Amino acid sequence: MKYYIIAGEASGDLHGSNLMIHIKKIDNSAEFRFWGGDLMQKEGGTMVKHYRETAIMGITEIIKNLGKIFSFIKECKKDILDFNPDAVVLIDYPGFNMRIAKFTKENGFKTHYYISPKVWAWNTKRAFKIKKYVDYLYTILPFETDFFKPYKVKLDYVGNPICDAIAQYTFNPNFKTEFEIKKPIIALLPGSRMGELKHVLPAMLSVIKEFPNYDFVLAGASHISDDIYSQYIGDGNIKLIKGKTYDVLANAHATLVCSGTATLEAALLNCPQVVCYKFSNLSYKIGKMVIKVKYISLVNLILDKLLVKEIIQHELTTRHIKNELLKILDGPARKEMLIGYAALRIKVGGPGASQRAAELLVKRTFN
Repeated sequence: MKYYIIAGEASGDLHGSNLMIHIKKIDNSAEFRFWGGDLMQKEGGTMVKHYRETAIMGITEIIKNLGKIFSFIKECKKDILDFNPDAVVLIDYPGFNMRIAKFTKENGFKTHYYISPKVWAWNTKRAFKIKKYVDYLYTILPFETDFFKPYKVKLDYVGNPICDAIAQYTFNPNFKTEFEIKKPIIALLPGSRMGELKHVLPAMLSVIKEFPNYDFVLAGASHISDDIYSQYIGDGNIKLIKGKTYDVLANAHATLVCSGTATLEAALLNCPQVVCYKFSNLSYKIGKMVIKVKYISLVNLILDKLLVKEIIQHELTTRHIKNELLKILDGPARKEMLIGYAALRIKVGGPGASQRAAELLVKRTFN
Protein backbone atom coordinates (compact mmCIF):
# COMPACT_ATOMS: atom_id res chain seq x y z
CA MET A 1 0.00 0.00 0.00
CA LYS A 2 0.95 3.62 -0.45
CA TYR A 3 1.47 5.84 2.60
CA TYR A 4 1.79 9.62 2.58
CA ILE A 5 3.34 10.78 5.87
CA ILE A 6 3.75 14.37 7.08
CA ALA A 7 6.11 15.29 9.93
CA GLY A 8 7.16 18.91 10.34
CA GLU A 9 9.96 18.85 12.90
CA ALA A 10 12.74 16.75 14.44
CA SER A 11 10.58 14.81 16.89
CA GLY A 12 8.10 13.99 14.13
CA ASP A 13 10.96 12.73 11.97
CA LEU A 14 12.04 10.40 14.79
CA HIS A 15 8.56 9.02 15.42
CA GLY A 16 7.79 8.85 11.71
CA SER A 17 10.89 6.77 11.05
CA ASN A 18 10.00 4.29 13.80
CA LEU A 19 6.44 4.06 12.48
CA MET A 20 7.81 3.34 8.99
CA ILE A 21 10.04 0.57 10.37
CA HIS A 22 7.01 -1.24 11.81
CA ILE A 23 4.75 -0.60 8.82
CA LYS A 24 7.35 -2.30 6.60
CA LYS A 25 7.38 -5.34 8.89
CA ILE A 26 3.63 -5.75 8.39
CA ASP A 27 3.22 -4.51 4.81
CA ASN A 28 5.98 -5.84 2.55
CA SER A 29 4.74 -3.72 -0.34
CA ALA A 30 4.72 -0.45 1.62
CA GLU A 31 5.55 2.60 -0.49
CA PHE A 32 6.28 5.89 1.26
CA ARG A 33 6.17 9.49 0.22
CA PHE A 34 6.69 12.00 3.01
CA TRP A 35 7.54 15.36 4.48
CA GLY A 36 10.12 14.63 7.18
CA GLY A 37 13.84 14.41 7.75
CA ASP A 38 16.99 12.32 7.64
CA LEU A 39 15.70 9.51 9.87
CA MET A 40 12.62 8.96 7.71
CA GLN A 41 14.78 9.15 4.60
CA LYS A 42 16.86 6.23 5.90
CA GLU A 43 13.72 4.06 5.86
CA GLY A 44 13.22 4.56 2.14
CA GLY A 45 10.62 6.21 -0.01
CA THR A 46 10.60 9.74 -1.41
CA MET A 47 11.06 12.86 0.70
CA VAL A 48 9.12 15.83 -0.65
CA LYS A 49 10.32 18.43 1.84
CA HIS A 50 12.79 18.40 4.76
CA TYR A 51 11.50 19.71 8.07
CA ARG A 52 14.37 22.22 8.24
CA GLU A 53 12.34 24.19 5.69
CA THR A 54 8.99 23.85 7.44
CA ALA A 55 9.73 24.10 11.20
CA ILE A 56 8.59 27.62 12.06
CA MET A 57 8.12 28.43 15.77
CA GLY A 58 6.17 31.18 17.50
CA ILE A 59 3.14 33.24 16.57
CA THR A 60 5.05 36.24 15.23
CA GLU A 61 7.36 33.99 13.21
CA ILE A 62 4.36 32.20 11.70
CA ILE A 63 2.74 35.52 10.77
CA LYS A 64 5.95 36.64 9.05
CA ASN A 65 6.08 33.41 7.05
CA LEU A 66 2.40 33.00 6.16
CA GLY A 67 3.07 33.21 2.43
CA LYS A 68 5.65 30.45 2.62
CA ILE A 69 3.39 28.28 4.80
CA PHE A 70 0.42 28.59 2.44
CA SER A 71 2.61 27.73 -0.53
CA PHE A 72 3.76 24.59 1.32
CA ILE A 73 0.13 23.63 1.98
CA LYS A 74 -0.80 24.14 -1.68
CA GLU A 75 2.19 22.07 -2.79
CA CYS A 76 1.34 19.31 -0.33
CA LYS A 77 -2.29 19.05 -1.44
CA LYS A 78 -1.31 18.73 -5.08
CA ASP A 79 1.35 16.16 -4.24
CA ILE A 80 -1.14 14.02 -2.31
CA LEU A 81 -3.54 14.02 -5.24
CA ASP A 82 -0.73 13.05 -7.63
CA PHE A 83 0.51 10.24 -5.36
CA ASN A 84 -3.01 9.00 -4.57
CA PRO A 85 -2.09 7.18 -1.32
CA ASP A 86 -4.06 4.45 0.44
CA ALA A 87 -3.49 6.26 3.73
CA VAL A 88 -2.40 9.72 4.84
CA VAL A 89 -0.55 9.74 8.16
CA LEU A 90 -0.22 13.07 9.97
CA ILE A 91 2.31 13.39 12.79
CA ASP A 92 1.79 16.24 15.28
CA TYR A 93 2.58 19.61 13.51
CA PRO A 94 -1.05 20.76 13.90
CA GLY A 95 -1.10 24.17 12.20
CA PHE A 96 -0.15 22.51 8.93
CA ASN A 97 -1.55 19.04 9.38
CA MET A 98 -5.07 20.00 10.44
CA ARG A 99 -5.46 21.89 7.15
CA ILE A 100 -4.25 18.81 5.31
CA ALA A 101 -6.64 16.60 7.33
CA LYS A 102 -9.61 18.67 6.12
CA PHE A 103 -8.39 18.34 2.54
CA THR A 104 -7.69 14.60 2.67
CA LYS A 105 -10.99 13.79 4.37
CA GLU A 106 -12.94 15.82 1.82
CA ASN A 107 -11.09 14.04 -0.98
CA GLY A 108 -11.81 10.55 0.32
CA PHE A 109 -8.39 9.57 1.68
CA LYS A 110 -8.17 7.53 4.90
CA THR A 111 -6.73 10.00 7.36
CA HIS A 112 -4.75 8.83 10.39
CA TYR A 113 -3.32 11.22 13.01
CA TYR A 114 -0.38 9.89 15.02
CA ILE A 115 0.55 12.06 18.03
CA SER A 116 -2.39 14.33 18.66
CA PRO A 117 -2.32 18.10 18.29
CA LYS A 118 -2.04 19.57 21.79
CA VAL A 119 -5.63 20.76 21.82
CA TRP A 120 -5.70 20.24 25.59
CA ALA A 121 -3.16 23.08 25.89
CA TRP A 122 -4.91 25.64 23.73
CA ASN A 123 -7.55 25.95 21.00
CA THR A 124 -9.69 23.15 22.43
CA LYS A 125 -12.26 23.77 19.69
CA ARG A 126 -9.81 22.03 17.36
CA ALA A 127 -10.98 18.76 18.98
CA PHE A 128 -14.24 19.13 17.03
CA LYS A 129 -12.21 19.38 13.82
CA ILE A 130 -10.29 16.24 14.74
CA LYS A 131 -13.61 14.47 15.19
CA LYS A 132 -14.78 15.75 11.80
CA TYR A 133 -11.68 15.31 9.64
CA VAL A 134 -9.61 12.50 11.22
CA ASP A 135 -10.65 8.87 10.78
CA TYR A 136 -8.35 7.51 13.50
CA LEU A 137 -6.33 9.26 16.20
CA TYR A 138 -3.39 7.56 17.95
CA THR A 139 -2.46 9.30 21.21
CA ILE A 140 0.80 9.06 23.17
CA LEU A 141 0.02 10.82 26.45
CA PRO A 142 -2.07 8.99 29.07
CA PHE A 143 -4.26 11.99 30.00
CA GLU A 144 -5.38 12.55 26.39
CA THR A 145 -7.85 9.66 26.54
CA ASP A 146 -9.95 11.41 29.18
CA PHE A 147 -9.62 14.77 27.46
CA PHE A 148 -11.08 13.53 24.16
CA LYS A 149 -13.98 11.53 25.66
CA PRO A 150 -16.52 14.40 25.56
CA TYR A 151 -15.69 14.98 21.89
CA LYS A 152 -16.29 11.32 20.97
CA VAL A 153 -13.10 11.15 18.92
CA LYS A 154 -12.21 7.65 17.69
CA LEU A 155 -8.82 7.10 19.30
CA ASP A 156 -6.36 4.57 20.65
CA TYR A 157 -3.74 5.29 23.30
CA VAL A 158 -0.68 3.46 21.97
CA GLY A 159 1.95 4.50 24.52
CA ASN A 160 4.82 6.91 24.01
CA PRO A 161 7.20 6.38 21.07
CA ILE A 162 10.03 8.02 22.99
CA CYS A 163 10.24 4.73 24.93
CA ASP A 164 10.75 2.95 21.59
CA ALA A 165 13.45 5.38 20.49
CA ILE A 166 15.39 4.96 23.73
CA ALA A 167 15.02 1.16 23.74
CA GLN A 168 16.33 0.94 20.18
CA TYR A 169 19.23 3.33 20.70
CA THR A 170 22.75 1.89 20.86
CA PHE A 171 24.49 3.76 23.64
CA ASN A 172 28.22 4.41 23.40
CA PRO A 173 29.94 2.99 26.52
CA ASN A 174 33.08 5.02 25.70
CA PHE A 175 31.27 8.30 25.11
CA LYS A 176 33.21 10.47 27.57
CA THR A 177 36.56 9.01 26.57
CA GLU A 178 35.84 9.37 22.86
CA PHE A 179 34.91 13.03 23.23
CA GLU A 180 37.67 13.76 25.77
CA ILE A 181 35.29 14.79 28.55
CA LYS A 182 36.94 14.65 31.96
CA LYS A 183 34.52 16.55 34.24
CA PRO A 184 30.87 15.83 35.08
CA ILE A 185 28.61 16.96 32.24
CA ILE A 186 25.93 19.62 32.21
CA ALA A 187 24.01 19.16 28.96
CA LEU A 188 22.37 21.94 26.99
CA LEU A 189 19.35 21.02 24.85
CA PRO A 190 18.16 24.30 23.30
CA GLY A 191 15.72 22.78 20.80
CA SER A 192 15.94 22.08 17.08
CA ARG A 193 14.21 25.14 15.63
CA MET A 194 15.91 28.41 14.79
CA GLY A 195 13.55 30.43 16.97
CA GLU A 196 14.44 28.30 19.98
CA LEU A 197 18.16 28.77 19.40
CA LYS A 198 17.71 32.51 19.10
CA HIS A 199 15.68 32.96 22.28
CA VAL A 200 16.83 30.12 24.56
CA LEU A 201 20.44 29.19 23.83
CA PRO A 202 22.08 32.51 24.84
CA ALA A 203 20.45 32.30 28.27
CA MET A 204 21.68 28.74 28.72
CA LEU A 205 25.20 29.69 27.67
CA SER A 206 25.29 32.57 30.14
CA VAL A 207 25.73 30.25 33.15
CA ILE A 208 28.79 28.35 31.92
CA LYS A 209 31.21 30.60 33.78
CA GLU A 210 29.31 29.93 37.01
CA PHE A 211 30.12 26.21 36.95
CA PRO A 212 33.88 25.75 36.36
CA ASN A 213 33.86 22.19 37.75
CA TYR A 214 31.61 20.92 34.95
CA ASP A 215 32.00 20.34 31.24
CA PHE A 216 29.14 21.86 29.25
CA VAL A 217 28.01 19.84 26.23
CA LEU A 218 25.63 21.26 23.66
CA ALA A 219 23.52 18.46 22.19
CA GLY A 220 23.18 19.77 18.65
CA ALA A 221 20.62 18.85 16.02
CA SER A 222 22.09 17.18 12.95
CA HIS A 223 20.21 19.41 10.50
CA ILE A 224 21.62 22.65 11.96
CA SER A 225 25.02 23.62 10.58
CA ASP A 226 28.08 24.12 12.75
CA ASP A 227 28.28 27.69 11.42
CA ILE A 228 24.90 28.51 12.95
CA TYR A 229 25.89 27.06 16.32
CA SER A 230 29.22 28.91 16.21
CA GLN A 231 27.33 32.21 16.00
CA TYR A 232 26.16 31.54 19.55
CA ILE A 233 28.99 29.59 21.16
CA GLY A 234 31.98 31.16 19.39
CA ASP A 235 35.16 29.90 21.00
CA GLY A 236 33.43 29.44 24.33
CA ASN A 237 34.15 26.74 26.87
CA ILE A 238 31.61 24.29 25.48
CA LYS A 239 31.67 21.15 23.39
CA LEU A 240 29.22 20.76 20.50
CA ILE A 241 28.16 17.15 19.87
CA LYS A 242 25.56 16.65 17.14
CA GLY A 243 23.14 13.79 16.60
CA LYS A 244 23.92 12.02 19.88
CA THR A 245 21.41 13.52 22.28
CA TYR A 246 20.69 10.25 24.10
CA ASP A 247 24.39 9.62 24.74
CA VAL A 248 24.75 13.17 26.02
CA LEU A 249 21.79 12.84 28.39
CA ALA A 250 22.76 9.36 29.57
CA ASN A 251 26.19 10.67 30.58
CA ALA A 252 25.09 14.06 31.93
CA HIS A 253 24.82 14.91 35.62
CA ALA A 254 22.10 17.45 34.80
CA THR A 255 20.64 19.30 31.84
CA LEU A 256 19.14 22.62 30.83
CA VAL A 257 16.45 21.70 28.33
CA CYS A 258 14.09 23.59 26.08
CA SER A 259 10.45 22.65 26.61
CA GLY A 260 9.15 19.91 24.35
CA THR A 261 9.83 16.26 23.71
CA ALA A 262 13.33 16.63 25.16
CA THR A 263 11.93 17.16 28.67
CA LEU A 264 10.43 13.68 28.56
CA GLU A 265 13.58 12.20 27.02
CA ALA A 266 15.71 13.65 29.81
CA ALA A 267 13.36 12.22 32.44
CA LEU A 268 13.25 8.75 30.90
CA LEU A 269 17.06 8.79 30.77
CA ASN A 270 17.11 9.80 34.46
CA CYS A 271 18.85 13.13 33.91
CA PRO A 272 17.76 15.89 36.34
CA GLN A 273 16.64 18.97 34.43
CA VAL A 274 15.71 22.62 34.45
CA VAL A 275 13.27 23.58 31.71
CA CYS A 276 14.04 26.83 29.89
CA TYR A 277 11.74 28.50 27.41
CA LYS A 278 11.37 31.88 25.74
CA PHE A 279 9.29 33.27 22.85
CA SER A 280 9.30 36.62 21.14
CA ASN A 281 7.49 39.13 23.36
CA LEU A 282 4.40 39.21 21.14
CA SER A 283 4.21 35.41 20.97
CA TYR A 284 4.48 35.24 24.76
CA LYS A 285 1.71 37.77 25.33
CA ILE A 286 -0.62 35.98 22.94
CA GLY A 287 0.35 32.60 24.39
CA LYS A 288 -0.54 33.72 27.92
CA MET A 289 -4.04 34.56 26.72
CA VAL A 290 -4.74 31.27 24.93
CA ILE A 291 -2.74 28.51 26.66
CA LYS A 292 -4.92 26.60 29.11
CA VAL A 293 -2.48 24.26 30.89
CA LYS A 294 -0.63 24.78 34.16
CA TYR A 295 2.73 23.55 32.86
CA ILE A 296 4.81 23.58 29.67
CA SER A 297 6.91 20.50 30.42
CA LEU A 298 5.61 17.07 29.44
CA VAL A 299 7.05 15.71 32.68
CA ASN A 300 4.90 18.02 34.79
CA LEU A 301 1.85 17.59 32.55
CA ILE A 302 1.94 13.78 32.77
CA LEU A 303 2.50 13.78 36.54
CA ASP A 304 0.07 16.68 37.00
CA LYS A 305 2.43 18.40 39.43
CA LEU A 306 5.48 20.65 39.34
CA LEU A 307 8.37 18.20 39.51
CA VAL A 308 10.83 19.97 37.19
CA LYS A 309 11.34 23.72 37.42
CA GLU A 310 10.12 25.75 34.45
CA ILE A 311 11.87 29.09 33.81
CA ILE A 312 9.91 31.02 31.22
CA GLN A 313 10.32 34.29 29.31
CA HIS A 314 11.48 37.27 31.43
CA GLU A 315 12.48 34.94 34.27
CA LEU A 316 15.00 33.19 32.01
CA THR A 317 18.03 35.00 33.45
CA THR A 318 21.50 33.89 34.41
CA ARG A 319 20.67 34.22 38.11
CA HIS A 320 17.51 32.14 37.94
CA ILE A 321 19.08 29.42 35.81
CA LYS A 322 22.12 29.23 38.11
CA ASN A 323 20.01 28.95 41.26
CA GLU A 324 17.76 26.22 39.88
CA LEU A 325 20.65 24.29 38.41
CA LEU A 326 22.49 24.32 41.73
CA LYS A 327 19.46 22.72 43.42
CA ILE A 328 19.53 19.64 41.17
CA LEU A 329 23.28 19.04 41.12
CA ASP A 330 23.12 17.56 44.61
CA GLY A 331 20.84 17.36 47.64
CA PRO A 332 17.14 16.77 48.35
CA ALA A 333 15.76 18.45 45.20
CA ARG A 334 17.80 16.11 43.02
CA LYS A 335 16.65 13.04 44.97
CA GLU A 336 13.02 14.16 44.80
CA MET A 337 13.26 14.61 41.04
CA LEU A 338 14.74 11.15 40.49
CA ILE A 339 11.95 9.61 42.61
CA GLY A 340 9.43 11.51 40.48
CA TYR A 341 11.05 10.18 37.32
CA ALA A 342 10.42 6.63 38.55
CA ALA A 343 6.70 7.40 38.95
CA LEU A 344 6.69 8.97 35.48
CA ARG A 345 8.12 5.82 33.87
CA ILE A 346 5.31 3.76 35.39
CA LYS A 347 2.69 6.15 33.97
CA VAL A 348 4.23 6.31 30.50
CA GLY A 349 4.83 2.57 30.18
CA GLY A 350 7.43 0.72 28.15
CA PRO A 351 8.29 0.39 24.45
CA GLY A 352 5.82 -0.70 21.79
CA ALA A 353 4.00 2.49 20.77
CA SER A 354 5.34 2.53 17.21
CA GLN A 355 4.47 -1.13 16.67
CA ARG A 356 0.95 -0.74 18.10
CA ALA A 357 0.28 2.35 15.99
CA ALA A 358 1.59 0.64 12.83
CA GLU A 359 -0.52 -2.47 13.39
CA LEU A 360 -3.70 -0.46 13.88
CA LEU A 361 -2.94 1.84 10.97
CA VAL A 362 -2.23 -0.93 8.47
CA LYS A 363 -5.23 -3.00 9.60
CA ARG A 364 -7.59 -0.05 9.25
CA THR A 365 -6.19 0.94 5.88
CA PHE A 366 -6.63 -2.58 4.52
CA ASN A 367 -10.24 -2.73 5.74
